[in-house]
Amino acid sequence: MNARQHNAAAAGPSRLDRLIDLADDWVPKPAAWAFASRIWIAMMLALGVAFWLQLDSASSAATCVAILAQPKRGQALSKAVYRLVGTLIGAAMSILIIALFGQDRVLLLVCVSVWLGLCVFVAQYLQDSRAYGAMLSGYTVAIVGLAQIDTPQDTFDAAAARLAAIVLGIVAITFINDALASPSTWRALLPTMAGAWDATRAYAAETMQKGDLGAARIAALIRQIAPMRADASAIAGELDDGPFRAAGARSCMAALYVMAASIRTIAAAAAHVRRPTPAVDEALAICRRIAEGPDPSRLDAEDERLRELVDDAIRDPHREIDEIVVLQRALDFACAAIYAQDGLKALADGHEPLRDARLPTHRDFPIAFRGAMRVVIAFAVTAASFVALGLPQASFALVQVAATAALSSVTPDPKKFANGVLVGMTLAATLAGVARFALLNGVQGFPMLAMVMAPVIYFGCFLSLNPKTFGIGFILIVFFPVLLGPSNPQSYDAQTFLLNAFLVVVAAIILSIVVRLVLPVSNAQKRIFALDSAKRALADAMLGEGGDATTRTSLNADRLFQFASYSSGNGAVRRANLMHAFALARLEAAAARAHAELRALWRVEAFRPLIPGARNALAQGDAWALEDAARKLLAASRPHERGARLLTARVVSDLVSAARTIASHRRFLQRLDIAPF
Repeated sequence: MNARQHNAAAAGPSRLDRLIDLADDWVPKPAAWAFASRIWIAMMLALGVAFWLQLDSASSAATCVAILAQPKRGQALSKAVYRLVGTLIGAAMSILIIALFGQDRVLLLVCVSVWLGLCVFVAQYLQDSRAYGAMLSGYTVAIVGLAQIDTPQDTFDAAAARLAAIVLGIVAITFINDALASPSTWRALLPTMAGAWDATRAYAAETMQKGDLGAARIAALIRQIAPMRADASAIAGELDDGPFRAAGARSCMAALYVMAASIRTIAAAAAHVRRPTPAVDEALAICRRIAEGPDPSRLDAEDERLRELVDDAIRDPHREIDEIVVLQRALDFACAAIYAQDGLKALADGHEPLRDARLPTHRDFPIAFRGAMRVVIAFAVTAASFVALGLPQASFALVQVAATAALSSVTPDPKKFANGVLVGMTLAATLAGVARFALLNGVQGFPMLAMVMAPVIYFGCFLSLNPKTFGIGFILIVFFPVLLGPSNPQSYDAQTFLLNAFLVVVAAIILSIVVRLVLPVSNAQKRIFALDSAKRALADAMLGEGGDATTRTSLNADRLFQFASYSSGNGAVRRANLMHAFALARLEAAAARAHAELRALWRVEAFRPLIPGARNALAQGDAWALEDAARKLLAASRPHERGARLLTARVVSDLVSAARTIASHRRFLQRLDIAPF
């Protein structure tokens, strides 16, 4: 290499290379063009049929398609189902509210505010499309009821017309997605889940080689697993075997959580074993084989061999209790690997998986309540202000405030979404004005309308596919047809258009102010709320009131996933916060499982005198008493049959895990002021 080439290489990429990289980042890929084409065609189909059927609000059909715009078929179908359900509930409620309070506008607005807040509160505790459906049932009352505030006798007709438009939009996008081969959600999820399976095994292999890798490392793994929940729930409606594929995906995710938790306990317990036996070495070797790449044909045999090792260890009075923990957690790891592989295979081929695991979502009541109250206050204050000012078309603006405030309440970052609404509304108003008065300019033909709408719809779809600009793109494709107001014949009333455009921008400004000033929730507050809920859950689990132990692992993983996104500050503080959060989750899960296993062990009469001691040790958070209870149960199990011994091994491993966690984090647990500590 000569000096000139060396200097060029040292200087980095050339300007041309940078331009190519920039173009590669921003020029839409073929998949993006296909997605935008499907949405545009579906919108034009819905709009054309609505014109042919002479629906009162034809643009609502196109808007429905825009709202259901999803790059994958299962996502669109799932959202469509809950959009229909939410619309039905909202339409029925709007008829009821208008019938009861149609003659009193103050009571009417109060009832709409309360219903909207209630729906938003419920939506906070749901997930994915179900949350959207609950929220939609709230602002549908605003769309149907407020639009008929001056003509309450027309409420039923308005509700029927909106429902017809929604059904038409759903049919249009479903037909186009099927006809144009929209990508299946399960096909897109399969490589992602396979990647998470590989990452979990890599984490296990590294943990067995180096020991516990720390909370930050497992938090990164959870961040890779948890986001798959949305796609897993959207698969069921895609195919006849969709429910099996969805169940397989959920089972695999739950198993990956268990694998990650088990391997950490194995590493910790193995460090306490003073004299490793051949059984421990063999169990660790099996775990290494699974981590390196399990042979599906051998997994059942490995599982059975680990059961034999656990049973042999229990019958030998000279084995250390930590050895029992290592062997039992190795068995848990192998069982979880079986479920993970089976779930991944069920996702791929659609067979019925071995189980259908639940993946509950963690929600903190203060955050849900504040989100609902924010929407109620925003809607009530805006309604009072518009009424006092006597603004024309105030009901139109109120609908936009209700819709955007409700949407913002179920997004991870309401402030970021509000920024997207402000930019998207401004773009939608500007482009709708250009389209109506510059490009259409008096034209009444549908082909011209379709061609004028195409560039904006494509542009909005491209923006919505980029996570950074999703909010802008979503608002653009939804509100562009609302403001353009395609009708037959097309209206060109400039005054009405300008007022509507002004009001939607005002609604966006109101939302930006509301999310910043009305009951905002900072990350520090979110951490406090999450910690409080974890404290309550731990206190319940220590007393045996923690609920289903299997479900708890996934619930804790979701709480930890959210907590990790709230954590901030320097590296040491962040690591300490995560370490304590994982300690609480580990102790809660161990206590809940131990109580469940003790209840099962109660059926064996010989164990009954010992079980109250173990329960009391859990309730009091006494680490020494927990280990003592574990040893007594272990000794009592030796004369019994194999099933009782294996159940005892699970109890012992959970009691010891709880004891070690309490001993390691007692000072932190005491600072939390949890009753047992």
